[in-house]
Amino acid sequence: MEKFGGVSRSRTHKSLLGMEVSRSKTIPVWALLSLLTNGILILAVAQLLLRGQNLAENSSANAAVTVQSPEEQIRPLGATKSGKAVLDAPAPGQRHKWSYQQWVTQLGREAEAAASNRPPKLSVLAGDSLSMWFPTKLLPPDRLWLNQGISGETSVGLLKRLQLFDRTFPDTVFVMIGINDLLRGASDEGILNNQRQIIRDLRWAHPKAQVVVQSILPHSGEQSTWENRDRLLAIPNSRIRGINRRLKEIATSENVSYLDLQPLFADADGNLPKELSTDGLHLNDRGYLVWRSALQMFSQMQLKN
Repeated sequence: MEKFGGVSRSRTHKSLLGMEVSRSKTIPVWALLSLLTNGILILAVAQLLLRGQNLAENSSANAAVTVQSPEEQIRPLGATKSGKAVLDAPAPGQRHKWSYQQWVTQLGREAEAAASNRPPKLSVLAGDSLSMWFPTKLLPPDRLWLNQGISGETSVGLLKRLQLFDRTFPDTVFVMIGINDLLRGASDEGILNNQRQIIRDLRWAHPKAQVVVQSILPHSGEQSTWENRDRLLAIPNSRIRGINRRLKEIATSENVSYLDLQPLFADADGNLPKELSTDGLHLNDRGYLVWRSALQMFSQMQLKN
């Protein structure tokens, strides 16, 4: 049994000792090029929003992201108790005072509800606060979404709790993790090793699912207003780009898909545009619209392929 990032995982080795796993298709070159060229169009949409235009969402978007259990309605973590999606900033409430373990317990409950009422098409968002606060009504409405994001999460923490949604049998698992590792001083090698183990764990637990590794988003640099701005500025975006290049190589070698969001979330200087962020680290509703568009284009490309 090996240890990765301080986490001992025996279940990961089951995928390495002869157990057959399905091979997910990697994104073809033409698809990646298409994603890059469409980035300009997506950012243009965001600019239109900045000028005051509103994007109307139909009611099916809200209906498409809830999972019913016999006891309660389970919602993605981007929703309030009223079901209204959070946009620019988290809404205050008792849930935001929960400890990390309370969040883990709640996510376990939501995953069990999804497993007990398996929808025809299910996707999982696994990661940190960026995934956690994805507005409910902005998630692509062609499937149900199980949000497994926790604010402040690291690759070590995510690796420990992947088993929470083992029984959900998702069609797709989207993973974005790593920025909090950097903020806590983790090494590039440690982050990448944990990412590799997350991929292998997911492939073993969900052999029929498509695992999609998403690039780590840049921050806004000097324009950041996040409360721990100094810690953020200590991480150059060039370092994040370097990690993403290696992350893409790992995804390719592990036969999973890689979704490069960098071209959509970086300005000419490689920084996260302030128009897409609340504080230079987290996304606002415009940023989530760009991410949503990337998810939709990715799904369309996979269907074509």
